[in-house]
Amino acid sequence: MDHVEAELQPPHLSEWDRPAGSEYYHSDGRLRKKFYEKELKRLQEELVQLQHWVQQEGLRVLVIFEGRGSAGKGGVIKRIGERTSPRIVRTEALPKPTERESTQWYFQRYVPLLPSGGEIVLFDRSWYNRSNVEWVMGFCTEKQHAEFLRTCPEFERMLVRSGIILLKYWFSISYEEQERRFNARNEEPLKRWKLSDMDLEEHRRYVRYSMAKDTTFQYTDIKQAPWYVVPSDCKRRARLNCIGHMLKMIPYEKTVPDPVEIPAREDVAYIRPPMADQTFVDQIY
Repeated sequence: MDHVEAELQPPHLSEWDRPAGSEYYHSDGRLRKKFYEKELKRLQEELVQLQHWVQQEGLRVLVIFEGRGSAGKGGVIKRIGERTSPRIVRTEALPKPTERESTQWYFQRYVPLLPSGGEIVLFDRSWYNRSNVEWVMGFCTEKQHAEFLRTCPEFERMLVRSGIILLKYWFSISYEEQERRFNARNEEPLKRWKLSDMDLEEHRRYVRYSMAKDTTFQYTDIKQAPWYVVPSDCKRRARLNCIGHMLKMIPYEKTVPDPVEIPAREDVAYIRPPMADQTFVDQIY
């Protein structure tokens, strides 16, 4: 099974050394909110610098986020995208394949989503569905599973040789923490939509998912595109550690556009229609 040990040292972040101290952590090892928000703001500012560099240099960056349900993949993707441009930093989360797509070469529907020059693409789950969800739930055959494990490393080596910067993160959550998060969702009516039948079945098959992860790593943790494991029992620490690592893995220079001169309004002879002709929303607030 996955096991996430408590790591009581502070995360290693840019600039990058942080002294240990109780001001950063609660007694149970969780990161304090004030410190988390301060660090997140700083890292998000670095992400803006990174996106400018990627666009300026025409880099192609692909970041894969995998892990169990509720492990925190969506949370870190959301924080990466909060201050960056969706035209440069793009998130892809494919639904299950259509009938037509299921007859294609397995990697075919992912290829059009790969980054072009000046783009960072974040995959919220990826082709690794084949060796994890599909294999555990019986949605693929043993032959398809074996072919994926054989083909995937070669496919990823091709991507890296083509110049794509490929990062793969696995968010690792313990059984106890996953159960706690599922129960928390179940107790809040507005969050219950996050609990799908697939999530519940995944929780029941926790050990089989561990087997799937271990097998996936055995075949696809390659030198050209290694897996980076993110312990995620503490969401705040997981987000900071992942973003900090991502920034270290993509060499970039700090660059932002120069200030521009804001033009004055152009004078044009025009009389607008009365505002009373427009229908406004109710001003409740």
